[in-house]
Amino acid sequence: MKSIFSVLLLLALGAFIVMPIGEQPAFAQAPTGPQGGPPPSQQQQKPAPPQTPGQQPPEAGVSISVDVPVVTLDVVATTQHGDLIPGLKKENFRVLDEGVPQAITNFAPTEAPITTVLLLEFSSRGYYELFAYIGKYWASALFPQLQQKDWVALETFDMRTRIEVDFTQDKEEVLQGLSRLYFPGFSESNVFDALLETTERLKDVKGKKSIILVASGQDTFSKHTLDQTMKALRGSDVPIFCIGLGQVYANYVHGGMQSMNLLQAQNQLKTFSNETGGFAWFPQFDGEIPDIFRSVAAFLRHQYSLSFSPTSGGKDGKFHKVKVELVAPDGSPLSIVDQKGKKQKYQIYAREGYQATKAGVGD
Repeated sequence: MKSIFSVLLLLALGAFIVMPIGEQPAFAQAPTGPQGGPPPSQQQQKPAPPQTPGQQPPEAGVSISVDVPVVTLDVVATTQHGDLIPGLKKENFRVLDEGVPQAITNFAPTEAPITTVLLLEFSSRGYYELFAYIGKYWASALFPQLQQKDWVALETFDMRTRIEVDFTQDKEEVLQGLSRLYFPGFSESNVFDALLETTERLKDVKGKKSIILVASGQDTFSKHTLDQTMKALRGSDVPIFCIGLGQVYANYVHGGMQSMNLLQAQNQLKTFSNETGGFAWFPQFDGEIPDIFRSVAAFLRHQYSLSFSPTSGGKDGKFHKVKVELVAPDGSPLSIVDQKGKKQKYQIYAREGYQATKAGVGD
């Protein structure tokens, strides 16, 4: 009996000793079924898709894409007297990029709602804070020109930029925001920083957008230079319409350094407008303001939208000069006549160029 027991014990020990090192018993395997799926060795491999003759499988992580830049211009056409020219068609426009004609890929005559930021200098500069109070008074003349579908925001700036009222279709809300502007604080007028900050905020706003700048144009303490400001504005699609406060102030100042500063400020406002496709006004009297804001609203509401893909140099990182011309269907200059048949000169308002992106930057 003892010998039989010994034999069975030796057989059991032998079975344990000959088990390969590292092999686990069957009950230690990973669970099968919905919880864990079959072991890797038992998973079915999906068949590879059939290859067409000569087709090579793509390498992992490699993709090919073509990034074609598109430039969009918002264009306003007027007669020499400032009357808008309606009814123009795609074939009436010719776009030159550095003197080279471009194919217009998209065209749309628009009578779109206005989406604009009223950017107001509200600082304690000038005689008895003249800029702040005249700007506030003039800015209120915009609102009779707005329609119910229009969007407007109110921002002010001195040393820094403040959002007084965010975008709204409620004109009364913005007028109340203007009425709450009592006493300007700092005497600084950081117009460069204010324009850059406002343009940056507008990047996320869809559709047509613009800035109406009511300011002297003088910059006192901005972190950015004029060159930096212009480079950024050229790369944006936001037209700037400027209403200068300096001419009224100049009526009280005759000659000297202050007059030179005001002239430089006006030139800066003209540059902001010309480079972005807007316009600049420099009123001397309150009576000019209603007509100016009527013109602003008309410009914003009646624009032609043109798009093209540059044939060359679209990603060279350089500033490209752009010119828009009016032509007849046969390519000859377009002739504009008034109701009496008298030939009229015309004026095109569009940004003067665009800043091309640098190849490899942002791709």
